[in-house]
Amino acid sequence: MCRLGPTQSTELGSQLMANAGTLPCDIADMRSRAQVMFSPESYAAGHAYKVDSTDVIIATYPKCGTTLMQQIVHGLRTGGDMDFGEITEVVPWLETSLDMGVDVYAPQKARPHAFKSHQSWENVPKGAKYIYIMRDPKDVVVSFFHFFEGWMFETGTISFDAFVRDFLLDGTRSGAYAAHYCSWWHKRNDVDTLMLCYEDMVTDLAGTVARVNEFASINASAKDVAIATHQADIDFMREHGTKFDDHPLLLKRNPVANLPLGAGSTKVRSGKVGSHKAMLDEAMHAHLDTVWRESVAPTTGHDSYASLRASLSP
Repeated sequence: MCRLGPTQSTELGSQLMANAGTLPCDIADMRSRAQVMFSPESYAAGHAYKVDSTDVIIATYPKCGTTLMQQIVHGLRTGGDMDFGEITEVVPWLETSLDMGVDVYAPQKARPHAFKSHQSWENVPKGAKYIYIMRDPKDVVVSFFHFFEGWMFETGTISFDAFVRDFLLDGTRSGAYAAHYCSWWHKRNDVDTLMLCYEDMVTDLAGTVARVNEFASINASAKDVAIATHQADIDFMREHGTKFDDHPLLLKRNPVANLPLGAGSTKVRSGKVGSHKAMLDEAMHAHLDTVWRESVAPTTGHDSYASLRASLSP
């Protein structure tokens, strides 16, 4: 039997042993737990949300910079408000809000109202402003593995190769990354969409914050733009890590999936670009390149992520 997962947030503290669930040790068990983490009713409610034209939906495939963008948008619209327990309390995740008891129509701390979503273009509510973020898939798979390890599966029981080939490339609750990227690609030049690459966000954070301020019509002052930029820095977010660790979600939903109450993972790990270089072997590099050529290139016209990024860079 797998042991209990480690405590990942000080917010969970002494509650760790309150749940007797164990972590999955294989792909099949992990997938079955992930499938019940959120209810179909909650996903349907997220899809059915009636948007206001000023709403900003931060739409990404998982592990592509969602939390960073939530912090940027909230910082800009509030002048740097940090009086929240966890970022999803002020920038809700649409698909999980019903399960979490969140009223998505309730007033937010400031306008524009902002939401997170991991849904494809076909499923996301229509009529809002959208910030879509792409990231090098090779970094995505590494980040996803570390994110799930110790939360959705027992450390050391599922190999990186199996995780990528048998889980991620088959598709998560958000689908497969290739299909997700392709579903949004046609929106890249639309006035209601700001399409970014994660690598450009972290290498030019100040420029990204300025672009978001203009796109979302927030009209933050130069002082507030500077504050939002500072508070979106990786060191600042690490220092305030419990505000970006999903602990309200873990407390409420881990028991539903029979996961230990204290099992979780950090969402602000390193923020590095190119982290895959130390983890992917030659065979996995080749495999992911093949997936891109067969599944992404025909839609985007770009035979590599580097080429696609260059086409989107400001």
